[in-house]
Amino acid sequence: MAARVRRKLSSRVASVVAIIIAIVWTIPTFGLFVSSLRPENDIKTTGWWKFFTNPSLTLDNYNEVVFGTSASSGRLASYFINSLTITVPAVLFSVSLAAMAAYALSWLNFRGRDWIFIGVFTLQIVPLQMALIPLLQILGDYTSWGGGFFAVWFAHTCFGLPLGVFLLHNFMSELPKDLFEAARVDGAGPAMTFRRIVLPLITPALASLTIFQFLWIWNDLLVALVFTSGPETRPLTVRLAELAGTRGNDWQRLTSGAFVSMVIPIIVFLSLQRYFVRGLLAGGVKG
Repeated sequence: MAARVRRKLSSRVASVVAIIIAIVWTIPTFGLFVSSLRPENDIKTTGWWKFFTNPSLTLDNYNEVVFGTSASSGRLASYFINSLTITVPAVLFSVSLAAMAAYALSWLNFRGRDWIFIGVFTLQIVPLQMALIPLLQILGDYTSWGGGFFAVWFAHTCFGLPLGVFLLHNFMSELPKDLFEAARVDGAGPAMTFRRIVLPLITPALASLTIFQFLWIWNDLLVALVFTSGPETRPLTVRLAELAGTRGNDWQRLTSGAFVSMVIPIIVFLSLQRYFVRGLLAGGVKG
């Protein structure tokens, strides 16, 4: 059965279907990119496909949306820095804590371990919208984190841990038991075993989780609206929503601003793509 499925998926018909799906999937992004390079009048009067009959390119849209100083311009440079400031630490916190928690729940024996994992698993079904306001009130009433970077870091870390722990636990639990017994015989403690043995073996899974977390946090709007305040801390997504407004008249700014927000996720995905499929499909190593 597996061989037959493999032959069908690698056949010429399957390849043609995959190419068609890839083209259809890419068309909206390509249209967005073309629109971002067209003059304002062309964007507002004709569709992006008209570019091929009357090609006209300009970088004024990017210059205005990134470096513009007027109130109606994007001024996305500072918001771009805010997005990086929010995303990079939040991804590091959530992925590192998820890896340590998954290791403890997979290979350390302590009372209540299975119940803790069941609790982490069930937390995935709780909508994060239900916890936004209570968490903000806790951060605002008992700490000075409300409305700043620490608040949004804490929120993204909390909301990202259940899925991260679940995915990494399933990956780590498939590692050969002989590796841990050999490390214990050689005198390695839990911390050294985690650092020297587990982390190198779960690199594909960590890369996959990092991609998921990065894309989710970078493209997030709801959590950013609740836990940040003012242009000093708000990310790109909030500014793009403000540019769209209720009518979305400034298409030249919206298209270029949207493509600016896509650059970093594309770079992250392309740089980690060799680990992506391995992290999704692999269940560990075979002893």
